[in-house]
Amino acid sequence: MLNRISEELDFQAKALDLRAERQKVIASNIANADTPGYKAVDFDFAAVMQQAAAGASGGGLALARTSGAHLDNGAAAGTVSEADLKYRQPAQAAIDNNTVDLDMERAAFTENAVKYEATLRFITNQIKTLQAALQSPVNS
Repeated sequence: MLNRISEELDFQAKALDLRAERQKVIASNIANADTPGYKAVDFDFAAVMQQAAAGASGGGLALARTSGAHLDNGAAAGTVSEADLKYRQPAQAAIDNNTVDLDMERAAFTENAVKYEATLRFITNQIKTLQAALQSPVNS
């Protein structure tokens, strides 16, 4: 029974970590909205979550090592490798070749923030339910 509880909480924790990582990616896009030649990136949350849930890369997602000098931290849950990042297709071409659409990025940022909050509340409710179950007297 404890394994099932642990697995469920681990799944939600991975989802929370990936939501936080996606928020960073979207925030980076917004921050670079005026950078000439910047290409907006994002990742498919559902696909990456499936990889994480399936236990790809030893139970987490591998950090992208772009240099041999980087430390090898092994698999870290809630991180996205560069292979998972995909360039966004611009809805309208820009003169400076920047593909960031601020309206789309803001909408994605807000949607992701709402889903992050919902996941956080779900975890909190699960923990409260477990606490209540552990504290309730056993009727015999």
